[in-house]
Amino acid sequence: MIMVTGASGQLASLTLAQLAERGIRAVGGTRTPADGQRLLDFDDPATLDLAGITTLVLVSAGYAEDDLVIARHQAVLEAAVRDGVGHVIYTSLTGAGDHLAFALAHRSTEQLIKTSGLAWTILRNGLYAELFGALISWSSDGLESPFGSGRLAAVARTDLAAVTATIAQAPSAHANTTYDLVGDPISADDVATRLGVTHRAVGLTEYRSRLLSDASLLPFQPAMLTSIATSIRHGFLNTASPDLASLLDRPPTDPITVAANTAHALRPVSLR
Repeated sequence: MIMVTGASGQLASLTLAQLAERGIRAVGGTRTPADGQRLLDFDDPATLDLAGITTLVLVSAGYAEDDLVIARHQAVLEAAVRDGVGHVIYTSLTGAGDHLAFALAHRSTEQLIKTSGLAWTILRNGLYAELFGALISWSSDGLESPFGSGRLAAVARTDLAAVTATIAQAPSAHANTTYDLVGDPISADDVATRLGVTHRAVGLTEYRSRLLSDASLLPFQPAMLTSIATSIRHGFLNTASPDLASLLDRPPTDPITVAANTAHALRPVSLR
């Protein structure tokens, strides 16, 4: 049996849908289980029951400080070893992202996996094209972003889910292997051109100030988002890799289309 953690999240739910479409038996694990899913709360050891699971798709439990994320991952890996899980597939961060503010938790988890005794596959996922589109904002003059003319090797969530499902189907063929799953590099200018509007670059000081004044963000998020912005702006996240295309059974989804559709959907009604 395959289990996909974080089943209420977007990547995990897409992966479960892919497996279901292929007729592969799988179960979702989540803190808020729906019908047919298992209760799995990384912060509650009593729920970490992986009996009967042969392949665990560990979707990163991010959106917290590093120590909490690493502790969550360590707890579920210990449960996997205890309960006889045979293979763990971890959704990590692209190799080009080592300097991002949230990279340490991913690399630490990779080390925990490699020393666990479990068979493993590490999917170093690129940043989502959907995220890129969502981080480009609207003004009365068109689009604006902190990315300048920098490019991001963005990837659609649907492509990452498809690859994850493929590997979960036959994990032994991908044992002890790391894949870098990134798409074709795109820029905010590309998104603006697709939408037929202009793009203005804002400075990182202005961007950080906006983030710090946003009461909806968690304390660690301004640093995280600023690290993404400066990395794209200065050319540290534009490295391509053949892994995504080689693992898909179709051409990769166009990341410009995904980013543009996301940005368009977030356009305020007053600016349409």
